[in-house]
Amino acid sequence: MSFPRYPAYKDSRVEWLGQVPTHWSIKKVSHLAHLMVGFPFSSGSFSFDPEAGLPLVRGDNVTEGFLRWGEKGRYWPFDLDYEPRYLLQANDILVSMDGSKVGKNWTLLRKSDLPALLVQRVTRIRVASECTARFVYAQISNEMFIRYVDRTKTDPAIPHITMKNIGDYWVTVPPTGEQEIIVQFLDREVAKIDALVAEQEQLITLLKEKLQAVTSHAVTKGLDPSVPMKDSGVEWLGEVPAHWGVSALSYLSSIETGATPERGEPSYWNGTIPWLKTGEINWEPIREAEEFITEEGLANSAAKLSQPGTLLMAMYGQGVTRGRVALLEIEAAYNQACAAITFGDRVIPKFGRYFFMAAYDHIREGGNETSQMNLSAGLIAKFRLSVPPKVEQEAIVRKLDDELLRSEVLCGEAVKAVTLLQERRSALISAAVTGQIDVRQFGQ
Repeated sequence: MSFPRYPAYKDSRVEWLGQVPTHWSIKKVSHLAHLMVGFPFSSGSFSFDPEAGLPLVRGDNVTEGFLRWGEKGRYWPFDLDYEPRYLLQANDILVSMDGSKVGKNWTLLRKSDLPALLVQRVTRIRVASECTARFVYAQISNEMFIRYVDRTKTDPAIPHITMKNIGDYWVTVPPTGEQEIIVQFLDREVAKIDALVAEQEQLITLLKEKLQAVTSHAVTKGLDPSVPMKDSGVEWLGEVPAHWGVSALSYLSSIETGATPERGEPSYWNGTIPWLKTGEINWEPIREAEEFITEEGLANSAAKLSQPGTLLMAMYGQGVTRGRVALLEIEAAYNQACAAITFGDRVIPKFGRYFFMAAYDHIREGGNETSQMNLSAGLIAKFRLSVPPKVEQEAIVRKLDDELLRSEVLCGEAVKAVTLLQERRSALISAAVTGQIDVRQFGQ
């Protein structure tokens, strides 16, 4: 759909606003709203129990368009005092001031988010009557604000913006009634785009689930549905073809763990030997590394070199990292959080990779009872695999290679569609709030 332009424009003299309709004004956020940074509540008094106190909105809780709680939730006990001015209200705009995604973490508070208290390193924008909060929010929750923050943030290592930076951001101010029309228009059109994005994201999820199901069936049941089956003796494996073996990984491979050379010794680092961390183990073949060590660093630590064809497993790490595997396509060393699995003659490495992709959830359940539910080389060694004859392993690998390629192509198309829709969404919002399109007739 194409939209008309306004009859006349004037130069805003603001780089990111450009030409704006002649009857619009422009103002800094600080001239339209009261800005305030949160209070430094003592972390030693925080509760993790949502029933025990008021939610504390910290930078970690503010994400793109909503507040995130769960493991990020912290609460101020009901029996402790606080200043009422730090209580948040509906239609307050919150902007996180720190972190790698600074400029991208903002939200407009709803009644359902309340009550809550504002914590330091988060700026609250409380819009006055001249402008509507939702119209100002539309100008903060888009690419224009992100680009502005990229130019004004400090310290690339720990990106930060100040309350003054936020207050100095220029926004358009149409007549109040026109603001409402623009917001209504954006609500409707953005909802349509978001629905299309959700469809593509659901397609990606279904494609990944299908690939996981096909992989799991192939490595546990084989490709011939007519062969006799037997009980594997392993609950999650169930029945396997009667002519297959089932064996602990320790009988099928050697398993080693890595190490980290002394960080404080410069001669151990920035060499030519790739050195891997668990964050680099993400299912894909490993062809490069983020860090390198020297021969001296290798010789003076417990780090080891593994050859191409070795399967690396992340034994611990944040979030989804633990239990992931990847095949080495280069000679590389690795840290102590990685297990290097070198298969013997009975298992083809690519079959091993597909098997552990299918076994991901089950091997994660084998973690130690620690804060990160870590795995260990000993636990991994006990894990039991189905072992088809090698000729069948080769056929399974070919089949799954084809399925993986097909899935990646379809997922890639869906990801591209999501990217284009998100770009369209951002462009539409920017065009509407800067007056590049006239949507007054579409807002009723």
